[in-house]
Order: sequence, then C-alpha cells, then structure tokens
Amino acid sequence: MTRKFFVGGNFKSNGTITQIRSIIEGLNKASLDPNVEVVISPPAIYLLLANEIASNGVQVAAQNVYDKGNGAYTGEISAAQLKDAGINWVIIGHSERRALLGESDKFVALKTKAALAGGLSVILCIGESLEEREAGTTIDVVTRQLKAVADEVSDWSNIVIAYEPVWAIGTGKVATTEQAQEVHAAIREWLKKTLSAEAAEKTRILYGGSVTDKNAKDLATQPDVDGFLVGGASLKPAFVDIINSTA
Repeated sequence: MTRKFFVGGNFKSNGTITQIRSIIEGLNKASLDPNVEVVISPPAIYLLLANEIASNGVQVAAQNVYDKGNGAYTGEISAAQLKDAGINWVIIGHSERRALLGESDKFVALKTKAALAGGLSVILCIGESLEEREAGTTIDVVTRQLKAVADEVSDWSNIVIAYEPVWAIGTGKVATTEQAQEVHAAIREWLKKTLSAEAAEKTRILYGGSVTDKNAKDLATQPDVDGFLVGGASLKPAFVDIINSTA
C-alpha cells in the first residue's frame, strides 16, 4: 500500500494574530500537492482562529493535551475540549516538552491514550539527544519511547510517528538521508515485531529536525520517510515547497 505523505507545521510559541492569519492565508492561496496531508499547529490561543480560516485541505493541531478529562487542572486543555472546538489533531511528546517540562515516557503515553480515547489523531514525537546518538543508543531510546505508548495503546491507526533527533531541532544540523532512513526503518521493524505487520505498513513515520525546502526533496526519497514535522520553516513561505517536495 502507499502511505499518504504527511507534512506538519509546528509553530511552537511563535506568532501574533496578524502573523498567524498571514501564514494561513498564504497556505490557502498556495498550490498544494493534493496527495499530501497538511496539518499546522499554532499556539493554543490561536487554535480557533486557525481552524476558522484554514482551507485548501489544511488541518489544525494542538501542541499539547492533558492526560485527564475536564476538571480542576488549571492551564490544561482536555481532549474533549479540543474535539469540541473542532480540533482533530494534537502533537504529543515533543522533545522540548520532554526536556524543558520534564514529561516522562509514561506521561507522554498516558496523554496519547487520552487523546485517542477522546477522538483525536496524534503526532507522536520521539528522538534521541546528541549524547545518546554518540553513545550509539539511538534505536534503544526511540523504541523505549515507543514501548511506553504500546504499553497503553493497542490501536495505532490514528497515530503518526515523528522521529526528531533532538540534536537536529533548531540547530541547522540535519540527519543525513541515510541516518534518517536507518532510524525510520528500525522504527518500522519495531512496529512489525511489537504490533503487527499491518501496523508497520500503515503507520506513517515523519522526519523532523531542521527540515527546509533545501533538504526536503532528498529526505522525501527515502522509502520509510513518510513526511515531515517542520518547525521554524513552517512559519515561512518555503513551507509550501516542503509540502510539495514529492511533486
């Protein structure tokens, strides 16, 4: 089967009303490859605006969700609230939240479980640090992160995996096409052994980490790279070229 190419844009904590509107209007007017699924993720305060004005097949994702339902959880947003607002995607497990906010593998897994139970689709982020890469433990790290989710979730049909080597996020450093393919292939093999051959075949695995319009085409040629999760470049006009990198 052919996995539909997927490009996500993680705006992180960037943008104003004017800027978010401008970025989305640019995407609305652009000639986007219809064979690519496009999901953008603005800061939470702009989710409703983005969802209201996005067109041209562009979907909207939250950057976070809590692992519990509605209740006395100040500052958090539940899966039910996102769904009620018409937001159908969420990014979970980004390395910045793991590192800066101390989110454990277990917590990421529980948030993934809650999001799926609430009817959301999940972009699940995994990846190793520079120290772990240099120690040769990349595969051990990413499969440990995946196993935590597998311990809580059996149905992965609404999960897209985003492999983001932490040392390549926002640094300008990019895994070579061979490095990316090696890890993606190992992830797919893990899915086959741990879940099923069907899950391995159907689950899309994205690459993230300083993806630009300059390197996207080369990365997209790899058989196990099914798209990208883009950070800073998603705020720029070149994001359109990344979306169209397989055209």
